[in-house]
Amino acid sequence: MPCPHLPEGFDATDPDLLQSRIPLPEFAQLRQTAPVWWCPQPRGITGFDDEGYWVVTRHADVRHVSTHPELFSSNENTAVIRFNEHISRDQIEVQRLIMLNMDPPEHTRVRQIVQRGFTPRAIRGLESALRDRARKIVEAARSGAAADGSFDFVTSVAVELPLQAIAELIGIPQDDRARIFDWSNKMVAYDDPEYAITEEIGAEAAMELIGYSMNLAADRKQCPAKDIVTQLVAAEGEGNLSSDEFGFFVLLLAVAGNETTRNAISHGMHAFLTHPEQWELYKRDRPATAAEEIVRWATPVVSFQRTATQDTELGGRKIKKGDRVGLFYSSANNDPEVFDNPEAFDITRDPNPHLGFGGGGPHFCLGKSLAIQEIELIFNAIADTLPDLRLAGDPRRLRAAWLNGIKELQVSVGG
Repeated sequence: MPCPHLPEGFDATDPDLLQSRIPLPEFAQLRQTAPVWWCPQPRGITGFDDEGYWVVTRHADVRHVSTHPELFSSNENTAVIRFNEHISRDQIEVQRLIMLNMDPPEHTRVRQIVQRGFTPRAIRGLESALRDRARKIVEAARSGAAADGSFDFVTSVAVELPLQAIAELIGIPQDDRARIFDWSNKMVAYDDPEYAITEEIGAEAAMELIGYSMNLAADRKQCPAKDIVTQLVAAEGEGNLSSDEFGFFVLLLAVAGNETTRNAISHGMHAFLTHPEQWELYKRDRPATAAEEIVRWATPVVSFQRTATQDTELGGRKIKKGDRVGLFYSSANNDPEVFDNPEAFDITRDPNPHLGFGGGGPHFCLGKSLAIQEIELIFNAIADTLPDLRLAGDPRRLRAAWLNGIKELQVSVGG
């Protein structure tokens, strides 16, 4: 198999690279020439005491790793593929308490509990309130635009519905949503110097969010209510979350359910406005397939990782016990072996077996139905209220190692 012709020092987790672009050309080379490729790294720059990781780029291989947790652990080194070089091992270890970073059987126990809040009935029960909130969010963005009709789509529209959905789901007062937004931003933005967020500030934000959530759980144990918190921590009998487990669950929601959906909405709007024929099609037909294509196109999580629990083989390469293995969803979602014309933004794409919600297996996104609902509701509201929205500037991307983030997208209405 030929070697890929990659730029010297290429590393798909380099925050500087991901701030400028997703390396789709390099991923295409790797899928063709070295679908499981060793990426060397200087020891310690990622928070891990090793010299690199395996880059997995093909859809089939990402699915294989995702669906074999007995071979590829989320718990050993967590699912986060790159931390700041200043993070301590103790700070990494504490993150193993988050469901994302658990392996069966502990993961199975916690997931069986928390999925009570994500039943089809529970998600349907949110729809009416979220539809109303989506309409109000878009109307507020229009009325709050500058004199020239411009506003930042990310802060005015994209951030709001995911935050309000979490608040609605968990029973967090809407007045506290800004605090959740601030804490979640600090937890993931430590690679972006514009935010001047250190690992210490991010850790403090995580502890504040966990503390807030634990207090909420304690309140529900004393005074049960008709909300998911009560279902998870205060119901009679065994099989409930402890207060600290609930705290870590809300922390996960704040990132997995907030940051990711926010970025899917931001990328989706940018995609529509740079593919005007798709925007016209959406406004006219509102195809049910649109939300899934938005997630495929955006792929908000570029990559997560697993750690090999034993010597094994993947894509013809020998993986040693303890090796870290990077699952590059952005590459898998552009695999021409699976998607016709993957470079096209096509809201009628069907079937669409993208891995934007994970590669299957135990860690498939618990909140997929809620995320799809949010995306559908917000774009319906935009199409109804701001049908002539247009770009007013290029997106400003987040500097991050594993998120495909947009921190600003200037748009304009009228004129």
